[in-house]
Amino acid sequence: MNSKSQLMQYIYIIIGASIVGVTYNVFLLPAKLAAGGISGVSTILNEVYQLSPALTQFTINVPIFIIGWIAMGKDFGVKTLLGTFWVPFIIYLTEDIPFTVTNPLLGAIYGGIILGVGLGIVYKGNGSTGGTAAIAQIVKRFTGISSGYSQLIVDGVVVITSIVVFSFELTLFALMAIFISSKAIDFVQLRTAATKLILIITDEEEKIQTIISNELDRGLTKVRSVGGYSNQDKTMILCVTEQPEAVELKKTLQKETPNAFVIFINASEILGRGFSIDKYYGQKL
Repeated sequence: MNSKSQLMQYIYIIIGASIVGVTYNVFLLPAKLAAGGISGVSTILNEVYQLSPALTQFTINVPIFIIGWIAMGKDFGVKTLLGTFWVPFIIYLTEDIPFTVTNPLLGAIYGGIILGVGLGIVYKGNGSTGGTAAIAQIVKRFTGISSGYSQLIVDGVVVITSIVVFSFELTLFALMAIFISSKAIDFVQLRTAATKLILIITDEEEKIQTIISNELDRGLTKVRSVGGYSNQDKTMILCVTEQPEAVELKKTLQKETPNAFVIFINASEILGRGFSIDKYYGQKL
């Protein structure tokens, strides 16, 4: 990995961890939502013993960070170290922030969304904010479960235990916040662009190839296939486009090749030339 990509990952972690820290002080702690993880534990201990959430999170994160270092490797450990220190640091800096939300419903909805966005940005940097977020990343690596659902499982255990300190109603709001944040995490990690995977089954492949190449300036892949009903040879064309391009292609295909069988599928994330890297090998035309 080049130094520029490495730097971008650290920037992702700092930005995401800052969002997580501010979200805790604005939404979760004032609304008494133990929304899982070490932050949930620190919320419970703050309610019972008035302990500093920043100090609590830092203290508990140290042994968990050591486990994460051993299980995930040096590169992950360094990035987790940054997140582990940065979140409590931001919580400490913003502990007296004047803008807070005490309504548990609003805290669960908006706190869950913003928390998920922050964690998703951290995960895009291949890092962690420490605590059970590190455990969630370890679960993801060894089980294949998405980061959002890994976080949901791990944090759910903490939230359920919070019912002893907080009311059943607040526990339900906390569970809502965790569920919302898990969806936001996956949205940030996967849905980075409004792209479409288009499958076209046709016997006019040259005509459609010309339309895609000349009018959209997109590449395509052709797969030889056989119609199950007609038992005739067909060609399946696979093409990935941006949302506006897909709309234009739909109109053109309906006009030029009305007999083609076309499927439009939402594509979560596209890696490759024309999307994650420049469309052309030289400078853009």
